[in-house]
Amino acid sequence: MDITDLLSADSVVSHLKATGKKQALQELSVIAARTVGREEREIFDILLERERLGTTGVGHGIAIPHGKLKELDRLHGVFARLERPIDFDAIDDEPVDLVFVLLAPETAGADHLKALARVSRLLRDTAVCEKIR
Repeated sequence: MDITDLLSADSVVSHLKATGKKQALQELSVIAARTVGREEREIFDILLERERLGTTGVGHGIAIPHGKLKELDRLHGVFARLERPIDFDAIDDEPVDLVFVLLAPETAGADHLKALARVSRLLRDTAVCEKIR
C-alpha cells in the first residue's frame, strides 16, 4: 500500500489553522467528511473517542489520529500541515505540526494496522518531514 492510495488532492491541507487539539480534530473531520461522504460529527466523535484511549501524538511533531467507521468502503487519509504547532498531548510533550488522519472500515482488521504502520514509517523519516515542513 502506498500513501497515495489513501490520499486525494482534496484531502491534503498545507496550512491548517487550529489553536488546539480539539479544534484541529474538528477541522480535519470537516475535510474527511467531504472526502468519505460521511457526517463530520460522526468522524469527530470517532477521532475524539480514540484520543480518550491515549494520545495519537507519536512524537517529533507528528500525530496520527485514527478510527474505524461503519460502512466505509476503503481506507481513507487526510493530511495537514498546521500553520502553527499545537499541543497534542504527544508522548514526547512536543507540539504537533503534522497530522495524518486515517479512517478505516470497521472490517479492515489487519489492513488498518498495516496502513498505520506505513504512515508511521513514512513520517518517522526526518528527511520526508523536513521537506513537508
